Amino acid sequence: MPSRTRTKQGSAQGRLDHGPPIAVIDIGSNSVRLVAYEGLTRSPTPIYNEKVLAGLGREVQSTGLLARDAVERALSSLQRFRALCDAMGVRRLWIIATAACRDAANGPDFIREAGKVCRAKIDVISGKREAELSALGVVSGVHEPDGLVGDLGGGSLELIDLRRSRLRAATTLPLGGLALQDISEKSVKKAEKFVEAKLGSVRFLSAGAGRAFYAVGGTWRALARLHMRQTGYPLHVMHGYSIPAKEALEFVRLVRRVNPEMLSQIETVADARRPLLGYAALVLEHIIRLGKPREIVVSAAGVREGLLYSFLKEKEKNRDALLSAAGDLNVLRSRSPQHGEELVRWTDRFMASSGIDETAEEVRLRHAACLLADIGWRAHPDYRGEQSLNIIAHASFLGIDHPGRAFLSLAVFFRHVGLWEGELAPNVRELATARMIDRARILGGALRVAFVISAAMPGILPKVPLAVMRGQLTLTLRGRYAALGGERAYNRLRQLARLIGRESIVVSS
Repeated sequence: MPSRTRTKQGSAQGRLDHGPPIAVIDIGSNSVRLVAYEGLTRSPTPIYNEKVLAGLGREVQSTGLLARDAVERALSSLQRFRALCDAMGVRRLWIIATAACRDAANGPDFIREAGKVCRAKIDVISGKREAELSALGVVSGVHEPDGLVGDLGGGSLELIDLRRSRLRAATTLPLGGLALQDISEKSVKKAEKFVEAKLGSVRFLSAGAGRAFYAVGGTWRALARLHMRQTGYPLHVMHGYSIPAKEALEFVRLVRRVNPEMLSQIETVADARRPLLGYAALVLEHIIRLGKPREIVVSAAGVREGLLYSFLKEKEKNRDALLSAAGDLNVLRSRSPQHGEELVRWTDRFMASSGIDETAEEVRLRHAACLLADIGWRAHPDYRGEQSLNIIAHASFLGIDHPGRAFLSLAVFFRHVGLWEGELAPNVRELATARMIDRARILGGALRVAFVISAAMPGILPKVPLAVMRGQLTLTLRGRYAALGGERAYNRLRQLARLIGRESIVVSS
């Protein structure tokens, strides 16, 4: 499992050598956003992210035009974004524009002016292309996705059927928040029949029954953030946040019924988005009623990430996004990246011999945990577990759900603080099942043995295998490696053996 990244010489050591930064500017119907990334990779890391809620699509449905003040605000933002790209040394810049610009009569005029400001070509993408890119964003950010993708913008809703990486039926509908606000003259009640009729005409919506619905777009993220805060959810990470469909239906009906300003935690939603919450709730309510999905899953990866994913070579597309990101952190923060990769193979042998069953998902999570096991070594010894847990739980990982984050966090936490639950962070524990906690403790125990006999240095673990042989947990320390044994190593080996119901033995001859 060789490392694919390295730090960039002569630059900040917190950066990886992916070449010059790249950037995407997304001119949407509600927001204009710049995201600059460290490079074009399987798991791209943003180095700068800024949005302006310009509201370009505010009057397109009623007047057919982009509002003049919105145009001025957007152009001013684009001028700043171009300057930021120059300051960051961005070499490759992609600019896309969506519903408002393709629907408005003065859209071409705005695009010409925006192109001059940005000194770059602007691609006004079709509704079908927008749906495809949204789906590719979900492919890039969700491990083996299966369900319908809905990207709700200011001007339109793009729907597409997604089965892993295969894109199926797709459509675009004028159901964006600003469009509905305009069509209904700011009445959510008036908008309901329009929404019901438009969604009712989507034949493939029923194909989402019993599957996930992947919600993409800022207003749906705002809804999910509000739900997260109202329910006291322990992890404030949007990507991968999942709500059972029945619970989501009850919540969106609540949002529709009351004035959003009356909801607790409403300050977590930007002022400019609050008037659109009711329309977003209305659309999601009808999608749940008509499509009958199993759950609503928030994807922070959408059109921009899908665009970058589309430019990757096929080999890179096939890489695991989580393992790619974990590998990057291993390179940036571990004492020896090679040691992290050796841990993967060392624990493979241990688990295969132990008789403990693992699903394919549990295997990939274990591999990621091995790559992340040493990222907290610079912290004070008393806080390495806590700091590692927080870094992992809150990292901008793709390809992982929230229970998976909990497993990774707990495994590395146990590796630092010990194998018992006395100091276990209750907020992360809530996200993990009893099986996950048990597996995290076993892996944490194995990691504790590995680090005490290798000092996190490469080349040792391949020579000192850990495996269950003839019913005993056996650590082999032969030849010059025999001196690596000692009371501390033997105590940790015995702890791990007790966890898996075995006796321990050290073979040194």
